[in-house]
Amino acid sequence: MYTLKVYKKVSIMKKSIKTLLLASLFIAIGCKQNEQTATESTAQSTEVQSGGQENVVDETSVPNIVQTAIGSKDHTTLVTAVKAAGLVTSLSNAGPFTVFAPTNAAFEKLPAGTVDDLLKPEKKGDLENILGYHTYVGTLKTEYMQDGQEFDMVFGGKIKITKKGEKTFVNGSEITTSIETGNGIIHVIGDVLLPK
Repeated sequence: MYTLKVYKKVSIMKKSIKTLLLASLFIAIGCKQNEQTATESTAQSTEVQSGGQENVVDETSVPNIVQTAIGSKDHTTLVTAVKAAGLVTSLSNAGPFTVFAPTNAAFEKLPAGTVDDLLKPEKKGDLENILGYHTYVGTLKTEYMQDGQEFDMVFGGKIKITKKGEKTFVNGSEITTSIETGNGIIHVIGDVLLPK
């Protein structure tokens, strides 16, 4: 009788140990999977961050200045220049920025060979200065611009606003369209602004 009770207790203990071992095994596997998922998640997050703001894929937000320009068939030369100057990340950041964006036709008005020359690696500084003269830190909406106002640009000094009726001009070049973006505003112009 005593042997039978001991045998039952040992049997119950064996079952309890087996249950504990199985539970420990499941917990260990679960922790390992969570750890692996967390590691993969961190790796993916780091991958996105290391690419810079311009590489963040976000299909629900309003496109930023660079994304908007890339989507415009009239601004391919400007986009090429922004890339050559290494300004994609800067103009993809939060801002806000105002960019006076010359069209492809505006770049074609420059003397022959000017654009090709500016796109050379050794001319990167000159290109940055020219593009900086088209960029203002802050949001300038045409309805709030006043005749005779001047604004300090990122590089190259000040631009001057003139108003003629309902039309607004920057350094004599008419703002034909204004496009609000996720990090500022683009004013489309028909001339390349050259720093003085």
